[in-house]
Amino acid sequence: MRAVVCRAYGLPETLAVADVRRPSAGPGQVHIAVAAAGVNFADTLMIAGTYQDRPPFPFVLGLEVAGTVVGTGAHVTGLAAGDRVMAALDRGGFAEEVVAEARDVVVLPPGLSFELAAGFAVAYGTAYGALAWRARLGAGETLLVLGAAGGAGAAAVEIGKAMGARVIAAASGPEKLAAAVARGADHTIDYRREDLRERALALTEGRGVDVVFDPVGGEAFDAALRAIAWEGRLVVIGFASGGVPRPPANILLVKNCGVLGYYWGSYRRHDPARVRAAFETLMGWVVQGRVHPRVSHRLPLARAAEALRLLIDRKAMGKAVLITDGGR
Repeated sequence: MRAVVCRAYGLPETLAVADVRRPSAGPGQVHIAVAAAGVNFADTLMIAGTYQDRPPFPFVLGLEVAGTVVGTGAHVTGLAAGDRVMAALDRGGFAEEVVAEARDVVVLPPGLSFELAAGFAVAYGTAYGALAWRARLGAGETLLVLGAAGGAGAAAVEIGKAMGARVIAAASGPEKLAAAVARGADHTIDYRREDLRERALALTEGRGVDVVFDPVGGEAFDAALRAIAWEGRLVVIGFASGGVPRPPANILLVKNCGVLGYYWGSYRRHDPARVRAAFETLMGWVVQGRVHPRVSHRLPLARAAEALRLLIDRKAMGKAVLITDGGR
């Protein structure tokens, strides 16, 4: 079968589409024919050698897929050949077929396409866990979403609204901000022409925001921390800007606020039952129309490098997905 293979750390353009051995499901696993695979910023970090997990070479990229169950290994219940599913993976999704752990596989509700489902697991799983588990976002609180036009940021805007929060979306440029408003943002901040801290304080009448969702890091982190309310919570998702911040402890002390780390992938290992329950909630919200997954870029598997470059250059508004022949 065809797959996107990384043989050494480098730029997306060094990746190759190659023939690799087809997988087979072992005990507790599910064999899936991939129709579409989600592209994530974490994939760009993995090929650069800066991701939390560093698999041995060669490896196949891809942390999430959607497709059709081909078969199951021993001890798998509730899933059968022909089921339409999505799955979260440690890697391997940029391929025509994958094997996933059964605990990471979710049956799709009617009406949710493979393309939309392929970009759902990481972005919506990340946003939900950050806001519900770590920040404990409450109805009526104010949520500031940094990087609101990206995959996880856009999902956080929708989920924040679904949880009853007042949402302030921060992004660069009117086109990205318009996309955030279309997802439900109440207010916007343009990084390019507005001071993040001053604008956030003005929108909250000087009180500050209760929760910050931050996949950006760098200067945006520093400004957001200074715009946080007393007993506010800032959840660190990642560092798309490339800058890893060093939070000043004096601000944490004076504001009684917290900076909380959040790595969604670790929950799949440490608390898979919680992840499955979250997906059941999120799928219910999709059916109810409370969240609306969207795909901004659809590319064939052979153009995986182009898809990754869109994320590195921060040109993707929403999710990019790769389509295999099974997605036609």
